Amino acid sequence: MVDQSNEDVARRQPGSRVVQWIDYRLPVFTFVNHELNDYPTPRNLNYLWNFGSLAGFMLVVMIFTGVVLAMHYTADSKLAFGSVEHIMRDVNYGWMIRYIHLNGASFFFIATYIHIFRGLYYGSYKAPRELLWMLGVVILLLMMATAFFGYVLPWSQMGFWGATVITNLFSAVPVIGESLVTWLWGGYSVDNPTLQRFYALHYLLPFVIVAVVVLHLVALHRHGSNNPLGIDRTGPGDSIPFHPYYTVKDLLGLAAFLLVFAFFVFYLPNYLNSTDAFIPANPLRTPAEVVPQWYFLPFYAILRSIPNKLAGVIAMFSAVAVLFILPWLDTSNVRSARFRPIYKWIFWLLVIDVIVLGWVGANKPERLFVLIGRVGTFYYFFHFLVVMPLLGIFERPLPLPTSIVSAVLPKGGAHPAAAQVLADTP
Repeated sequence: MVDQSNEDVARRQPGSRVVQWIDYRLPVFTFVNHELNDYPTPRNLNYLWNFGSLAGFMLVVMIFTGVVLAMHYTADSKLAFGSVEHIMRDVNYGWMIRYIHLNGASFFFIATYIHIFRGLYYGSYKAPRELLWMLGVVILLLMMATAFFGYVLPWSQMGFWGATVITNLFSAVPVIGESLVTWLWGGYSVDNPTLQRFYALHYLLPFVIVAVVVLHLVALHRHGSNNPLGIDRTGPGDSIPFHPYYTVKDLLGLAAFLLVFAFFVFYLPNYLNSTDAFIPANPLRTPAEVVPQWYFLPFYAILRSIPNKLAGVIAMFSAVAVLFILPWLDTSNVRSARFRPIYKWIFWLLVIDVIVLGWVGANKPERLFVLIGRVGTFYYFFHFLVVMPLLGIFERPLPLPTSIVSAVLPKGGAHPAAAQVLADTP
């Protein structure tokens, strides 16, 4: 009986005898076949769902280019800036690897932010995907920490003073603040120990991100992807295999994404960088304005909008922390904004608010910008803590479709008989 069952398993496994021999002992090929061919995916996913895979692709690019750069980088306060110039000028194609890594951070955040806002619009954080959403927020926090550490490594004016400003924020922590800053610095100022610690953490955290991404994917495949309608799959007609339908769609999105990415790498490589990033660090000369990278600007604006240092630090970290409890703040039973006529417009108010905060963060904290920043900060927290809980109570959503297939096929003009055939297709 055991031999017969083993033969049955071998017959079901695709590929050559070598593949079958490996797969029987380590079912990696069965796993890949299940994830690509057997994994049921909603048939109505749009191109906004591409940005999850694009973020994963950029993570791989960042790790690969980062490992190559680490082979030539020197984590020493006297040699770091020169080692980066050595990479740019002397290492074969070092300039390209560095520009891919430099601009890749921005495009990684672009893909991630679109992925997050897509989840906000279509309610992908709602039950039963709360843990999936929370793991995504953990990935965002790890990305922000990794990007901050990497920003310091070239040991330029902007990196040095950015490290000084951000690490000094921890001095606002009551009682242990000063000791905490000294521990982070490895001394009494930002110097060589600080650089070496940041280098170690910048190298380590991407692999932690990979581990959390794996958990993110496991949680995703537990209940499957959400979809633009925000309704659960009710039958085989609501799903199609991930491959080849969505692999082709992802490849098309990747091609378009890479065209824009390549344009920045080869034609505007320093467009998203500060001019002070090309000046070696000088502890005796403070830049006129220390401004973080664009993907930190909304949080930087929240920090600056509050006069009290401790309150500003709490507000900045709370801007991300509030996302953890979002599944319980939204009291509506409907996921997708397509069927929530008020939330659909409220969502775009949030998008505009975040963009305005980014604009405020990029400018000097003068009178008008301080006022706009405080209004933007107030609305950001008002949106999550007040609007979303009340909206779920008072909003009257539109009727939901009975199934994905019933909503998709008639919209495409399919004949009822053809629609029934497609609905019965596994």
